[in-house]
This record gives sequence, C-alpha cells and structure tokens, in this order.
Amino acid sequence: MNAMNSDLKSQLLDQIRQEAAVNNARALITKLNAHCFEKCVPSPGASLSKREEGCLSACMEKYMATWNVVSRTYIAQVQKTAGRANLIMGLNEVGI
Repeated sequence: MNAMNSDLKSQLLDQIRQEAAVNNARALITKLNAHCFEKCVPSPGASLSKREEGCLSACMEKYMATWNVVSRTYIAQVQKTAGRANLIMGLNEVGI
C-alpha cells in the first residue's frame, strides 16, 4: 500500500512539473510576443518589413537567452537553498 501511495505521489508530482513547464512556456511566449512586437513593429500593417522581421528575430533570441540564464540561475539557487535546508534538517535529526 505504501509503495502504491509513493507511486501515485510521484506521478502527481511529475504531472504538476509538466503543467508548470507548460505554463512557464506560455508565459515566456506571451511576454516575448508582447515585448518584441511592441519594440519592433511601431505601426502594424498587412505584413512585416525585412527590418521588422530581423528585429523580431534578434529580440526573440535575446529574450529567450536571457530567460534561460535567469531560469538556470533561479533553479541553481533553489537547489542550493533546498540542499541547505536538508543539511539543517539532517543535523537536527542527529541532535547537532
């Protein structure tokens, strides 16, 4: 019974992580579109000029690169903090 609960918990956590990843991707695309379109297309028309296309492409690449750096830094910080919390809990368990 305990193994079944553990499997269910693991499956639920995986599903939550996947849903969070999808939500983060949606947020990235929404922000990227709003930011880059606003910056690169001052007066929208029926089509994009070559300059607007180039600007959008460069803006999206920079925005995504920055997003990746921030995400990696944040994840590393969370893992570092979690590691410290686990260490402290372990020391408390042994009476230190």
